[in-house]
Formats: sequence, structure tokens, C-alpha cells
Amino acid sequence: MAGSISYGLAMADLPFPDSADERAERWAATMTGHGTDDVVVAHADSHATVGDASIRTREAREEREEATLATHATRSGGAGHRAVDEAPDPFRTCFERDRDRILHDSAFRRLSGKTQVFVFPDDHQRTRMTHALEVAQVARSVAESLSLNVPLVEAMAIGHDCGHGPGGHASEDALSPYLDGGFDHAPWGADITLAPLNLCAETLDGIRNHSWSLPAPKTPEGEIVSWADRIAYVCHDFEDAVAAGIVTADMLPPAVAERCGRDRSGQLGTFVRAMVAATTATGRIGMLPEIADALAEFRRFNYEYVYLRPASQQQAAAVVSLLRALVEHYADRPHAIPHQTTVAALGERADYVDAGGPEALRAAVAYVAGMTDRFACQQGLAHLSWDPAKLPQGIGVSGF
Repeated sequence: MAGSISYGLAMADLPFPDSADERAERWAATMTGHGTDDVVVAHADSHATVGDASIRTREAREEREEATLATHATRSGGAGHRAVDEAPDPFRTCFERDRDRILHDSAFRRLSGKTQVFVFPDDHQRTRMTHALEVAQVARSVAESLSLNVPLVEAMAIGHDCGHGPGGHASEDALSPYLDGGFDHAPWGADITLAPLNLCAETLDGIRNHSWSLPAPKTPEGEIVSWADRIAYVCHDFEDAVAAGIVTADMLPPAVAERCGRDRSGQLGTFVRAMVAATTATGRIGMLPEIADALAEFRRFNYEYVYLRPASQQQAAAVVSLLRALVEHYADRPHAIPHQTTVAALGERADYVDAGGPEALRAAVAYVAGMTDRFACQQGLAHLSWDPAKLPQGIGVSGF
């Protein structure tokens, strides 16, 4: 073919992998592993050993915490302070169990389908789940450096946004009119969404109070997560906005660019080091003033150019309209709400729900708040005959 490039190989000469049947046979051969009377191993040629390993029990982990954590760090203790008493785990501390429970819970999995900034993000933009994971990384970096309880900050961080509704913070505007005191994702996540997990009081406190507008968490680990949340979203929301062509790195305020850099890696490193330095010097969870000022300026920039830009406002308005219509639809049809959702929202009142009544309305809020962006849109199309043109739109494309 004219103009084509030859690499010296014909298609027949290329080293294609085994056929599907051959791959299936290899997979089938691994069904039971490889072993002897004493142990089964994963690989036929396995040779890894651990030497003279001793079992690290929960008690041993707790003793290590007592010996190595900072004076005011939160210690694990047996099964932990839970609403319903449980037997302790033989190996994991109470906060390690909390972290694992949240990771395996459907509320955490649903975060992968919930908006961080952009509804229906492309493959490289953050979701609410990737945000939670990045918060956990930042919080762990700070907590490890300060000899605080790392499993506790991880549990708080990965669970901190589990109460979020679809469509980002617009869901709080949508759902607030239906609840006394309004809808706030932080206490809702701790007290409703994650309540069935019977998490430790310290973990729930950090989730419930991670937003700066709420009372301070009762532990230093909780305050670290409050900072890590802000650090993570300011940095990664800007990075996503740059990738989407909404802003450019050159637009950053001089205070941010000069003190923290123009890329996420440098910015995160600066903020983490500033927290470690300030906390070490003062004993209080915080950040060096000059860098804290840069973080505040960074956040103001994001609000002006990303969060409150006209397209974001239009997106938020579409979310609010859809979610309110869904709440009112399900409040009139409480029988269509999954029973476990009604129980989580109402507790002992779950069996006494009248259509259109206050209990039905609260159960409807709980159901809609748990939806992913896509599922909420699907429900609007299926049950409300919602105009597809009025659905929230992604960057340059429709979600449907």
C-alpha cells in the first residue's frame, strides 16, 4: 500500500497470544492451586517464604500503638466503642475493621457513580470515590508523619462522603427542603448511610464533622481528615478543570503558583509538609499560615472559575429539579422504596409509613440520596417521563 510503513512482519508472523480455548484450559488448571498435604500455593513455581514469622494479633497491634503513637493520638481498644457491642477481632484493631467495612459496603461502591465536580465525567476525571481515596492518601501521609492512628484516618477518609447524593453538592440543595434542619451529607452519612455498619464512635465522629462548617471532630485524626479533604479537592478539582479546558495552569493566583507550584504533585507535597511542620511546632492540627493563605486563595479561585461558573450553575439547577421530582414521586409511593432503605432512614417506624406523610418523605430522601447519577437519571426517564434535554449534562456530552 502506497505510503504505508513496513515493520518487516506479516500478520501471520506476529506472536499472537494463545487461543481462547488454550487460555481457558490454563485458567482451569489453576482452579485449585498447587499444594501438598500441608499447604496450597497459587503458582506452580511458588518459592516465596516468610521465614520465622510470628502472628501479629490485635493485642500486639494495640501494644505497638501504645508504645509508638503520639501522646494524644487515638488508641484502638478491643472491639471499639460501638452502638451495639461486638466481640473483638483476633487480628484487626477496631479501626482497621471500620476501614474494611466501609470499603466493602455498597455505599462506598456507589461513590464511583457520583459526581465530584463534573456530572458524567470522562475516563480521567474524578468521581466521588476517587476523591475519597485521594483524601485517604493525603490524610495517611500526615497521620503517619505525626505518629497518629493511620487506620482511623483511613476509615474516616474513605467514609467521609458516603452520605453524598447524586450530582455533587447540588443534591444538598435539592434534598434540604424535605428535612428539618436540611440535608448535610456529613451527618447524614454517619447517622443514616453508614449506621448499619455499627462503626466505632470515633470513626463516625470524624465522618460526621469533617466539614469545616460543623463542630470540630473530637480526635486529632478527625481534624487531619478535615484538612485532607480540602487539600485533596482543591488540588484535584483544579487538575480536572485544566484537563477539561475550563481553566489553565497559568491562571493560578501568584500566591498559589509561587508557594505551592502549578501541578498537583507539588501542591499536595507543599500542603502536607506545611501541616506536618505547623503541627510539630505548635502541637495543634493545622498548617503554616503562609501556606494556609495560599490554600484559601486556591479554593477561592476554584469557586470563581470552576464551581460557580455558569455551566456549573446550570448543571446544579438540573440536578435540583430532577432530585426533587424523584423525592416527591417516591414519597407518594413508599412501597417502591427498598425496605432496607426505609429501615435505615426510619428505624422502628419503618413499618408505619403512609404515602405522602413525613416518614414516607424521609424514606424517599434516603432512597434518592443513595442513588448514583446515572440511576437517578434513569429513574427520571422511566418514572417521570423526564425530558432528556433537561437532564444534567457531562463535559461536552450527554450522559444519555
